[in-house]
Amino acid sequence: MALLPVTVYGDAILRETVQPVSAVDDELIQNIQDMLETMRYANGIGFAANQIGLNKKMFVVDLKGVDGYDDFKPLIAINPEIIEHSDELVTMEEGCLSLPNLRADVERSEFVKLRYLDTDEEIQEIEAGDWLARVILHEYDHLIGKMIPDRVEPRIKQKLKGDLIKIMKRETIPDYEITERK
Repeated sequence: MALLPVTVYGDAILRETVQPVSAVDDELIQNIQDMLETMRYANGIGFAANQIGLNKKMFVVDLKGVDGYDDFKPLIAINPEIIEHSDELVTMEEGCLSLPNLRADVERSEFVKLRYLDTDEEIQEIEAGDWLARVILHEYDHLIGKMIPDRVEPRIKQKLKGDLIKIMKRETIPDYEITERK
C-alpha cells in the first residue's frame, strides 16, 4: 500500500466525469488499498478515485470512528449509480480532502439508494440515510465532476472564493501530501 498525493481544487481531473471500471484486477485492488490508506491517513471518511488522480468510477467510504458507525465495514463502490434518492433535503456542514481546511453547509438528500459492483464484481445495492447517505452523495459528486462549491448558494460560493484561490495556488497546506501545482 502507498500514501498518494491528493488532488485539490483546481486540478482538472476533479472536474471531469470519470470512466467506468472495465475489470477488477490486481491493479484495481491495489488502487483501492492505496485509496483507503491515503484517506485514513488524511482523516477522511470518503474518497473518490479521481482524488488520487485516477480516472476511474469508484469510491471508498469508511465511517468507522463516526458516532454510531463503530461496526462499519468499508464500502468499496465500483461503477456506482444512484438509483433512488429522497426529495427531503438536509443541510449539514461538509469538508473534503480536495478542499483542505474548507468547510461549508451543503444541502443533500436525506436518503439514497446506491447500486455498485463490489471487488468480487457482484452487483450490490445499499440503502443509506444520515452520514452514510451524505458521504455517498459527496463521493458520487466527485465522479461526475462536482464539488462542494457547486452545491452551495452563490453568496456562500462568493465567500469561499478567497479560500478556493489559496487552495488552487497551494497556499493552503494540509497535514497530508497534495499534488503539485500545474
